[in-house]
Amino acid sequence: MPKSKVRKKTAYTPPVDRRTPVKVQAAGPSNLFYKIVMFGLMLLGLAWLVVNYIAGDKVSFLSELGNWNFAIGFAAMIAGLLMTMRWR
Repeated sequence: MPKSKVRKKTAYTPPVDRRTPVKVQAAGPSNLFYKIVMFGLMLLGLAWLVVNYIAGDKVSFLSELGNWNFAIGFAAMIAGLLMTMRWR
């Protein structure tokens, strides 16, 4: 069986860009209020779930909410977690 010929590959040369590069301004650090709200939401959600587990049957409005307590606690934590994506 004859061997196939090996082709040489040419070195990659990137195409010449006709546009002029635009400098992007670096975004500054996040506002202090943004950080407070972000961490506050995460801690509030955690505290809501902990209080629900420990004293959920003793606090009247928590017992009325039932399983919605999980939705409220996790929604607050997820909102704080989503805010971390914009944190600089």
